[in-house]
Amino acid sequence: MFRNQYDTDVTTWSPAGRLFQVEYAMEAVKQGSAAIGLRSKSHVVLACVNKANSELSSHQKKIFKVDDHIGVAIAGLTADGRVLSRYMRTECINYSFNYESPLPVGRLVVQLADKAQVCTQRSWKRPYGVGLLVGGTDESGAHLYYNCPSGNYFEYQAFAIGSRSQAAKTYLERRFENFSDSSRDDLIKDALIAVRETLQGETLKSSICTVAVLGVDEAFHILDQETVQKLIDAFEIVVETEAAAAEPDAAAEPDAAAEGGATGDEGAAAAAADEGAAPMEI
Repeated sequence: MFRNQYDTDVTTWSPAGRLFQVEYAMEAVKQGSAAIGLRSKSHVVLACVNKANSELSSHQKKIFKVDDHIGVAIAGLTADGRVLSRYMRTECINYSFNYESPLPVGRLVVQLADKAQVCTQRSWKRPYGVGLLVGGTDESGAHLYYNCPSGNYFEYQAFAIGSRSQAAKTYLERRFENFSDSSRDDLIKDALIAVRETLQGETLKSSICTVAVLGVDEAFHILDQETVQKLIDAFEIVVETEAAAAEPDAAAEPDAAAEGGATGDEGAAAAAADEGAAPMEI
């Protein structure tokens, strides 16, 4: 990676007002496997892509349970994600012990952001190279937050992080207005579709994705592979039905073109010119 005299220390500012080591940590999040979160008024769904470094190894766990009402999905350095999830788990236990009530999601996210921010202003520390999607429920409903290595945090209706997450974001941006009133099953379906968008043509299977669900009346839990595969199969049937319905329309187009060609050479030449221009316009 390109190096310069301003990236040897996390506390050194460049003349352009940038902290390069913080940006490198944010780049590590972009390089990690994709993680996706969606929320409705009552439920939160977290999903991630399982990628193994070798065919001989298992994948690393990317979704962690923090408490019955909070879970996290990570992208980036898994080791940093485990450290932060253990910190969050400890905070939830301490709060529950002292106040005999579950820790509000927003308060935990602020504490997590403060912990990450300290690493951007101490020369003997380095930023955490992991991004976290924190999903949870409390008295005010369901919440989904994104915690950045820089110490910033944002609340989202739906979000995706990690490699090739832009394709998932594009899908979520088209659908997010419906998420607020979506049912639990619809949220899971949209999460699986968003995961499929990040695979770039690879077949979606339960072995390469993990899905977790929590709700106002439902404790955080990770769905088993059989359940996920059944949902994937049901979704693939819908796709095949839509493709079959589109085939008659595609077959009708050549017939229409043949009829147009019978009108004369000029019509055929115009049609050929239009066909050649269409890809350029797209």
